[in-house]
Amino acid sequence: MAAAHSFFFFFFSTYPSLPHRFRPTNSTLSISRTAFAQRNLHTACIVASLPHRTYSPPPESVVNKFLDSLVVLITSVALSVSVFVTDVDSAAAFVVTPSRKLQTDELATVRLFQENTPSVVYITNLAARQDAFTLDVLEVPQGSGSGFVWDKKGHVVTNYHVIRGASDLRVTLADQTTYDAKVVGFDQDKDVAVLRIDAPKDKLRPIPVGVSADLLVGQKVYAIGNPFGLDHTLTTGVISGLRREISSAATGRPIQDVIQTDAAINPGNSGGPLLDSSGNLIGINTAIYSPSGASSGVGFSIPVDTVGGIVDQLVQFGKVTRPILGIKFAPDKSVEQLGVSGVLVLDAPPNGPAGKAGLQSTKRDTYGRLILGDIITSVNGKKVVNGSDLYRILDQCKVGDMVTVEVLRGDHVEKIPVVLEPKPDES
Repeated sequence: MAAAHSFFFFFFSTYPSLPHRFRPTNSTLSISRTAFAQRNLHTACIVASLPHRTYSPPPESVVNKFLDSLVVLITSVALSVSVFVTDVDSAAAFVVTPSRKLQTDELATVRLFQENTPSVVYITNLAARQDAFTLDVLEVPQGSGSGFVWDKKGHVVTNYHVIRGASDLRVTLADQTTYDAKVVGFDQDKDVAVLRIDAPKDKLRPIPVGVSADLLVGQKVYAIGNPFGLDHTLTTGVISGLRREISSAATGRPIQDVIQTDAAINPGNSGGPLLDSSGNLIGINTAIYSPSGASSGVGFSIPVDTVGGIVDQLVQFGKVTRPILGIKFAPDKSVEQLGVSGVLVLDAPPNGPAGKAGLQSTKRDTYGRLILGDIITSVNGKKVVNGSDLYRILDQCKVGDMVTVEVLRGDHVEKIPVVLEPKPDES
């Protein structure tokens, strides 16, 4: 539009001041027959042979009309161009401009999801059910969850509660290929399980393993899983807290040093990875705190430092050799009602570590009266107030260690040495 206006202005501003040689005059338009003949002899002869027609130069009015017509034509063209350009400019305002480029943090998140999605799997828990009418045994899905590829040998890590009670398990990779899975081993106390699938190595993408010991509250985290059965969903958040403690869904045993995050974790996310901003595994999403069962912004993940040692034992031995005292103890509330502090021994089997050491169980006398057993008040000098304290102390010990158990027996205190033994095999 600006170009058209410039041309229009230039023409009309320069026309009156054109050089003399470019302006038509009477002298330049009046060409005599003699001059014409001198320029073109042949043409002059033809003109001379026409007795009734003589050549005369065009009058000045004709030239002016011609110039006026030329000016009108040029003006029309200029106006047409200006209108066209104006229409184009106004129409361009309605054209959808391409989206802006993603920001650096957005690109990093997209790249993290694309690089780690092939490592995340979908696990289906199948249970055997007998049809009431045909008596046929059918396999029906009774639950699902997430998991991730641990190594090129086909080991898959997930939560124990995802596979609990399954007659068969199926693992679906990111490319939607499904494989039957076998249970390598599990740790109910820490809610960790290891499966194995026979998949080609080129389809297995082990997840990069990070470290959870140096995590900080406030750093960004990313959770990938299959919530509500949806395929590969990414949620983001930050670490809301560290060194939390939750109870195992299977045994009720406390799990220490748990990561708390506000990244949305819903049913189906269980067993999926929690990643840091570098895309490294820092935890397994295992539980949420929500009365409704949906994400309320408080999720928990088992730290990778805890998971790594468990997985190594399960892959190598098929079980976790965790030390135990070999006792059954009363609920904490029951002990509180007695007005004492500690762990009340309900049963100490004679073939267990505590039974061999001489710890006494709770029993009834011949009249049916309850005789309390030993009440454990400390282990290796560390105070024991409830069952969580006892588990926390034992988690720091190894199989074969000798610990000094201090008990309240009747009205006096005794110290009993106990040699810790491995946890028996579980079916």
